[in-house]
Amino acid sequence: MKVSIIGGGGLVGSCAGFALQCGAVAREITLIDVNQELAEGQALDILHGSPSVADQIISFGSYEHIPSSDIVCITAGLRRKPDETRLDLINRNTDLFVQILADVKAAGLKPSAKVLVVSNPVDILTYVAAKRLGLPETQVLGLGTQLDSIRFCSLIAQAMKVPPTQTKALILGEHGDSMVPIWSSATVGGLPLEKYPGWTPASASQLFKRTQGSGAEVIRGKGGAGFAVGIAIRDVIEAIILNRRQILPVSSVQSGCYGIRDVALSVPTVVGSCGAIDRLEIELWPKEMQGLRNSANSLRPTLDAVLQRIGGV
Repeated sequence: MKVSIIGGGGLVGSCAGFALQCGAVAREITLIDVNQELAEGQALDILHGSPSVADQIISFGSYEHIPSSDIVCITAGLRRKPDETRLDLINRNTDLFVQILADVKAAGLKPSAKVLVVSNPVDILTYVAAKRLGLPETQVLGLGTQLDSIRFCSLIAQAMKVPPTQTKALILGEHGDSMVPIWSSATVGGLPLEKYPGWTPASASQLFKRTQGSGAEVIRGKGGAGFAVGIAIRDVIEAIILNRRQILPVSSVQSGCYGIRDVALSVPTVVGSCGAIDRLEIELWPKEMQGLRNSANSLRPTLDAVLQRIGGV
């Protein structure tokens, strides 16, 4: 299968390309960027490692690659300027994203293509993409809280001194301030986290607070997040390519799950070759359920403002 990454010259896009190379599942990886020289350099760097990894086609270019792509991953986005408000950044990113969607649509998507939105604000832009691309909405996913969830698990594992791969915990809702930790289903080695030796309510509060600030923490340290985002992207893309039917907290337009409609956010989603195959209403604690609904409500004013700005969908 062929994966094209729009924004592939940037940090997130290139890390996604490298993670996909290391996964050795995608047959072809193409980096697309407005800065073609940068995309070419990133593609060449990835290509140089291919003899030690897998027999993949690594390329770069522009939207001429879209018609032959099975998965299109959009990572392109703008960074916040000094003294710029969050809404100003959202407006600038939305304008860029709408143009990307227009270019993708003009190039011609396969009817079976899947689109993975990574650009922020990811839930807002996933909704816009699902409504504008002309694909079934189940074929348009956002990275959502998959990144938050693996960050969450890594920090729990570090604090509890347990293996990261045996730590399972979800964050649902918005990829943003209103995200919701799902402690009710968190486990280590299949054992309930809340009953694990050494676990306390104080631990829970501290770890979730750090998870919420993890992106900013990485940015302060190195200027931008890349490696973990690339792994999170690979998780979703490989679930599609391999038809894993894996349950992942990815964003998609909701049509009734947990009573939430007409907004994109993350719920437990079965991801496979058709995209979002199903959304699962796992049992949640009452405060988690309320938090998820509050998260949906918190997204609506921004979504309404964006739709008004771009003239609807």
